[in-house]
Amino acid sequence: MKKQVITSRDVHLFYGDFEALTGIDLAFNEHEITAMIGPSGCGKSTYLRILNRMNDLIPNVKITGDIELEGKNIYAPDTDVVQLRKQVGMVFQQPNPFPFSIYDNVVYGLRLAGIKDRAQLDEAAETSLKAAAIWDEVKDKLHESALSLSGGQQQRVCIARVLAVRPEVILMDEPTSALDPISSTQIENMLLELRSQYTIILVTHNMHQASRISDKTAFFLQGRVVEFDDTKKMFLNPKEKETEDYLNGRFG
Repeated sequence: MKKQVITSRDVHLFYGDFEALTGIDLAFNEHEITAMIGPSGCGKSTYLRILNRMNDLIPNVKITGDIELEGKNIYAPDTDVVQLRKQVGMVFQQPNPFPFSIYDNVVYGLRLAGIKDRAQLDEAAETSLKAAAIWDEVKDKLHESALSLSGGQQQRVCIARVLAVRPEVILMDEPTSALDPISSTQIENMLLELRSQYTIILVTHNMHQASRISDKTAFFLQGRVVEFDDTKKMFLNPKEKETEDYLNGRFG
């Protein structure tokens, strides 16, 4: 049995009086990629942001239920949210490099943590950029602006920035939707490599992407999880009619 890294039980989220998530029960195993699929507005990105408390930044949000990382309640009053976001890193839909050099982008989190040793920073930058499959493209221009790179390269630098602080979990909110097909394929291949070291949770609109790279898939609809299963099982033989209709393009 694989170890469960993050679990959520009976999670509800309200924006004011509006209930956006209804009783979400999900568990994520180490060294697996889980895809979360469903039509726009179904709650998958809202749920993703619960897992590293990004919703704390939105006013009038109330969350109930139990969300644990390695058996600890991440919403407990004594939770260090900065530390949590190191353990549970996030990659967004649009590449969002800082207006610094490629090198300074990657080591940003380490410097924030007080690491000043140049050799340690150099090693982390190289290791992370290699893991993000972009080292060969940028090794001779580490001190040039990250903003000079293509969209696909920027996204891989952003992934390297997350990897540099050695998270346990990587959250990804449609990380390839703003990219061309070649860049998307590069990132998918990279995620398959990273799976051996990380738990990866991916929101995607792309059914082919979910079927290609994920081990498990959760299908969200109107704020609830309709079905959660091994990806192959769900795509070949969904249990629920709503899942089958969505996968066959009847709505969404």
